[in-house]
Amino acid sequence: MIPAIRQQFNQRFTEEAYQAYLKDLANVYPGQLDFRVAETPVFVPKDFTQKMLDACEAILNEVNTDEYRRESDRAIPTNVNVPGQDDHPHCIAFDFGVCQNEAGELEPQLIEMQGFPSLFAWEAVLPEIYEKHFWCPDGFSSYLNGYDKKTYIGLLKKVIIGDTPVENVILLEIFPEGQKTRIDFSATEDLLGVKAVCLTDLIQEGKDLYYLRDGVKTKIERIYNRLIFDDLFQQSPEVQEKGKLMLQDLNVTWVPHPNWFYRLSKFTLPFINHPYVPYTKFLNEVKELPDDLGNYVVKPLFSFAGQGVIIDVTKEQIENITDKENWIIQRKVKYADAIATPDGPAKAEIRLFYFWEPGKKKFMAAQNLSRLSKGKMIGVRYNKDKSWVGGSFCLFEK
Repeated sequence: MIPAIRQQFNQRFTEEAYQAYLKDLANVYPGQLDFRVAETPVFVPKDFTQKMLDACEAILNEVNTDEYRRESDRAIPTNVNVPGQDDHPHCIAFDFGVCQNEAGELEPQLIEMQGFPSLFAWEAVLPEIYEKHFWCPDGFSSYLNGYDKKTYIGLLKKVIIGDTPVENVILLEIFPEGQKTRIDFSATEDLLGVKAVCLTDLIQEGKDLYYLRDGVKTKIERIYNRLIFDDLFQQSPEVQEKGKLMLQDLNVTWVPHPNWFYRLSKFTLPFINHPYVPYTKFLNEVKELPDDLGNYVVKPLFSFAGQGVIIDVTKEQIENITDKENWIIQRKVKYADAIATPDGPAKAEIRLFYFWEPGKKKFMAAQNLSRLSKGKMIGVRYNKDKSWVGGSFCLFEK
């Protein structure tokens, strides 16, 4: 995105360095890296970063109100409404596409937001290994607002662990050893001391939960939640039955509370009027479909990883949707061919990690990840057999 920097990086790049980089990454947590890592970070100029931060600030001001909380009550499906929700999520991730406006200029466009964790720990590891193998220009950092690796890990500890003894904190998932993002679970245990625990291994005694830590029955006081109900409902009846304990009033603190997965999500976008948020409406509130349907995308509210998204929309497809209140229609954005690579340009998405640090009473941006694509959509399934695509991170101009 910064032509001079991009040119220098590409000129210095070698396949040998990339393969050495991948080997180092694979050896950090052996057997855990299960997605493609791109050949390059995204170099982000100051003005573009500021545009994203300004957009996030405007969105946070809109959703951090009693009015929005009331409106978003209906975002939570009744069959997954978990008791004991707190006043705000512990974290929010904002996904921006690097897009091109009508004047041909690069600008961010919000694609999604989620009140749910991302690869928070892994993205503290990735840039450090990158720097061992590739040229890194002066005056750039993967961190925001003055954070560095040490203070960022300290922030994660405050948010995820708090004042609770670390042995009483778990990362909750369904069969974590089989998840694509399991490398982040390994990084979380390594950097924070918090172990990943499968839902099926929880021990319930009344309102209390326990797990076996090194063979010792240990009480759970705080749950770093990585479990998504949509994933739970794809499991066997026995696992789904076990999952019903999440709907009970338990003696635990959720980080973040599962309800925020629904409250801050695609559901939020129709409430936001901002230049960097594409026009979005709930499908059931659209009285007349636009004539240029090809310029829109239709998305289910309650899915993840791009599942169920209709890219090439037709009236027939919309008419066949029976629960239109659970879908949004969104004007397509034009992803820019912003990243020059040796075998053709790549598109990029940038995810900013925001956290609510205890005692600060405000969300702050701290870290990021990026994803590069040459396919129809961002994501592994759309970029098979392509190079200079996959997961990465941004280096922000200071």
